[in-house]
Amino acid sequence: MAQVPVGDVRLHYEETGEGEPLVLVHGSWNDHRSWAAAIEADLRAAFRVVAYDRRGHGRSEAAPKPGSRRQDEDDLAALIEVLGLGPAHVAGNSFGASIAVGLAARRPELFRSLVLHEPPLTSLVGDDAAAQAALRPAAATIEEVLALLRDGQDAAGARLFVEDVALGPGAWEALPEAVQDTFVSHAQTWRDEQEDPDWARLDLTALGSCTAPVLLSHGTESPVWFAAVLDRLAAALPRARRHTFQGAGHIPHMTHPRAYAALVTAFCRSDRNTSP
Repeated sequence: MAQVPVGDVRLHYEETGEGEPLVLVHGSWNDHRSWAAAIEADLRAAFRVVAYDRRGHGRSEAAPKPGSRRQDEDDLAALIEVLGLGPAHVAGNSFGASIAVGLAARRPELFRSLVLHEPPLTSLVGDDAAAQAALRPAAATIEEVLALLRDGQDAAGARLFVEDVALGPGAWEALPEAVQDTFVSHAQTWRDEQEDPDWARLDLTALGSCTAPVLLSHGTESPVWFAAVLDRLAAALPRARRHTFQGAGHIPHMTHPRAYAALVTAFCRSDRNTSP
């Protein structure tokens, strides 16, 4: 079992393939296994793929006290440096995308390229009336989820989050039992993430120093406010491109793994020999 010490924890990671490094940063509620289908669908044929469990997820250690997104960013930086991966291609999903772009604002030299799918950086659209209106139902549901988790009802909270926030009605029953168990086991870690006051913030001015190519993606089945967040990121990033996954939602690497793997491979290869 491969582990690497970073700060106050040890992170589990798995590595496969050869070529330029591609680091995969998973979102909340799951772990490195969420990338398995996309890795099998050709990512490992194109890259040296490193998928890791963020602190408090999967086989990685949990912090001795509730952590912050800043700690997750520092973990990603340490992983890249200790394993000698930088500058690396980095793909992040959801909260993992927030971590990746947050680190890019602070340590742009670590990145060769970035692929970011729907980072929930809601603070970026605080002045957007339409986005805020679209966000209100989700925010209310998140409060319901947090109340369930504070009451120890992790399974009920996980189901409510999946069906009313992340994936839509009926999605919970469609998930394999192992995936359901993964969501439930990470419920309290998600609660810790939500209690970080900076979990949804980003310094857009600092992000302008990131000159690596960045692909910003969203799914047609996802809430519309994600597109508003990506608009703000695209305006701040010097080399941003956009992509829309037709028929996909918040986790295209799981629901549409071949399309996701093809997109990441084509994007990273298209910028392989370019310079800012």
